[in-house]
Amino acid sequence: MKLIIGISGATGAIFGVRLLEILRDVEDVETHLVMSNWAKATIIEETNYSVAEVQSLADYQYSPKDLGAAISSGSFHIDGMIVAPCSMKSLASISIGLADNLITRAADVMLKESKKIVLMTRETPLNQIHLENMLKLSQMGVTIFPPMPAFYNHPKGLADMIDHIIYRLIAQFGIDQLPQEKVWTGFSNKAQHI
Repeated sequence: MKLIIGISGATGAIFGVRLLEILRDVEDVETHLVMSNWAKATIIEETNYSVAEVQSLADYQYSPKDLGAAISSGSFHIDGMIVAPCSMKSLASISIGLADNLITRAADVMLKESKKIVLMTRETPLNQIHLENMLKLSQMGVTIFPPMPAFYNHPKGLADMIDHIIYRLIAQFGIDQLPQEKVWTGFSNKAQHI
């Protein structure tokens, strides 16, 4: 499976980093990374990773300015795309087909080729423009995937929450990595007696 991983400048750069780390260890998944310039700044600001370390997690990486890259054409076979995190600017650009950088151009190609796109949208609260852009893309078949934490699995900290979200994210592509003990199996006996 070949996946494009876009990382935009929205807060939550760790989601894109952790996604790459997890996919690196999944057999038969090839990653094609595009980070916006603001993503690079956010990685430095929010994480302990360098930009070079993040780039090294991907099989291939491209400049956001390289609109001639292989992934900018539908003739280059790609199975799908994830943008994690996805800023409202990237969301808006994708929704109107702006294709002004490699992240939005690659998403435009995925749309025209009817390939799966998952956008990990990051903003709160959401205004009407954000919601309309999400609805428009959802109606085109794009999966809108805000990083919502789960608490039924009793996370021990932020790393557990991030991993659970990423496992749920890659499950959108049929990649099942969620540890069995973290899968929801119904209410416990204690809760059922209420």
